[in-house]
Amino acid sequence: MKKRIPVIHVAVSIAVAASLVLSGCDGVGPRSSGGSESINVLTVNVPQMENLKKLTRKHFTAETGVTVNYTLLPENEARAQMNKEFSSQSGRYDVASVSAYEVPIYSKNHWLAPLDQHAKADPSFDQSDIFPNLTAALSGTDGKIYAEPFYGEGSFLMYRKDLFRKAGLTMPRNPTWTQVASLAAKVDGSNGAKGICLRGLPGWGQNLAPINTVVNTFGGTWYDMKWNAQLTAPEFKRAIRFYVNLVRKYGETNAAHSGVLEILDQFVQGNCAMMYDATSTAQTVEADGSTVKGKVGYVPAPHERTKKAGWLWTWAWGIHKASKKQKAAWKFISWASSKEYQKQVGDTLGWTLAPAGTRKSLYANPAYQKAAAAWYRQEYAAVKNSDDPKSPGVSPRPYTGITFVGIPEFATLGTEVSQYISSAIAGKQSVDAALKRSQKLAQAAAAKYRTH
Repeated sequence: MKKRIPVIHVAVSIAVAASLVLSGCDGVGPRSSGGSESINVLTVNVPQMENLKKLTRKHFTAETGVTVNYTLLPENEARAQMNKEFSSQSGRYDVASVSAYEVPIYSKNHWLAPLDQHAKADPSFDQSDIFPNLTAALSGTDGKIYAEPFYGEGSFLMYRKDLFRKAGLTMPRNPTWTQVASLAAKVDGSNGAKGICLRGLPGWGQNLAPINTVVNTFGGTWYDMKWNAQLTAPEFKRAIRFYVNLVRKYGETNAAHSGVLEILDQFVQGNCAMMYDATSTAQTVEADGSTVKGKVGYVPAPHERTKKAGWLWTWAWGIHKASKKQKAAWKFISWASSKEYQKQVGDTLGWTLAPAGTRKSLYANPAYQKAAAAWYRQEYAAVKNSDDPKSPGVSPRPYTGITFVGIPEFATLGTEVSQYISSAIAGKQSVDAALKRSQKLAQAAAAKYRTH
């Protein structure tokens, strides 16, 4: 089953081989470029990127004459390499797969080339077809577009319709977290299933991904407008206590060590009555071999004080500002982020593998509608109606980001805080103790912002 698992949000460690994928990669870096019609692309080593590599020669190089030398690395290594190459403006890589976290930081530091003029000069690319909130997430503070999405995702709540019927329960169309907790208590143990599966594994892209959507909708924020940390504020505490109590009472066994792959595996084996996670997981939930295929319902991400909640994420393509091959780089991006590429994947590899969550037109495509009949409407709504990255909660904040704080320091800070919260999930310390420690870290991490 795990080989079917799609790319998941942010710093998730996908269980794929750590070795580099071929196509012009020597295991250390790109080959020396073979002229103006050869580009070097640095990206994460995950299944959707492997699909891209498979189709490149036939559907891109043969058409454009541009050879693509891929360097595919595990996510943490790819990020480290990207930071090194882009911060030094080495120009060694022409294109990199940047995320919604990197784009605002990289664009502010002038490490990325703006793409607006390329898109305007290429009407077949159809920028207007891309979800506006994704375009906004991939734009800088100057309003220019700095990356184009390869795939995107929101989040939603998945539930076992058969177990709910057996227990005489009805899932609200737009549930609150309070309602979800009540349902988890009532359905827990039905056919041996846990009430709900949620991420507990440490990582700023693991347990903090869903946790931060809970914080936002409960009224919490990491920082106030003066960059004072707010992790011990009542709203933040209430959100973390809720999440920790929910997963401890009704969550999967060994929850503190369960990330997206683990809870997805539990869900498809029928061991969870509900799961809150990325829309992209539906491909695996409804795949052949899943014990719950055809038994699952999908509703929006639970909310509480806000009218909606949930995350918005994307892996996208950015051009290294130091690249001397920006025209060829744009040719690659305009193909890899295009409707045409989605169709090539659909026709060649199957429509459920087409990179979704980026273009509105995909959801009007009868082939995709048929292949993804169980979830495409809810996926479309989750991406289209996701929270605003600039204001995802109740409290005003000085940073952007739904599941992260859009500052360079968050990669380290978020990971450390996630470890304290995971420890609370494991019962090794109280939520208050975890947040007291986290507050100190958060306050120190933002010191330089308070002095400006």
